[in-house]
Parts: sequence; C-alpha cells; structure tokens
Amino acid sequence: MEKVMRLASEKGVVMFSKSSCCMCYAVKILFHELGVSPMVHELDQDPEGREMERALMRMGCSTPIPVVFIAGELVGSTNEVMSRHLSGTLVPLIKPYQAMS
Repeated sequence: MEKVMRLASEKGVVMFSKSSCCMCYAVKILFHELGVSPMVHELDQDPEGREMERALMRMGCSTPIPVVFIAGELVGSTNEVMSRHLSGTLVPLIKPYQAMS
C-alpha cells in the first residue's frame, strides 16, 4: 500500500492500468483529449503489479483497474472518472495539470 501511495503522489494525475485493458485505454484517451498526460503505471508490466492491485482493492476501489489519483487523492475507476467528466467536476480537478494550448 505504501508503494501505491508513493506512486500516486509522483505526478498530478496518476493512473494504475493494464496494457491490455480496454477501459484503461478509454480513460487514457479521455485524459489526453482533455490535455493531460497522466503518469501511467502498467500493473501487468511491473513485478509488484499483483501486490499493487491488491492494495488498490483494499483502498476501496470497486475494480482494481483502471484506478486514477489526482493530486495524490483517489478518484476511482472508470465509473467515477466518467461520472465526474459528465457532471463537469473532472475538468476543474485536472485544470492545474492540463498542457498549455
């Protein structure tokens, strides 16, 4: 859990993902379209990926991937990210991390 929290605080927008996950891909695309380049940790390519996945579940994530942190705070998985986007509450959270146009 300590490693997950350390990684989650590395950058403004951090995502735990798996390279073959279509929902992870959709969230990555959303962030890129919103002008944000999240720090992505591919759990299937990390030797400690299984342990990190279990730690994410213990933190209360409904699904182990994708899981998004913004400013070191757990936002959640695809449902939470998309719900925030549709309700208009995602962009204010990521505004400090958007690339300048």
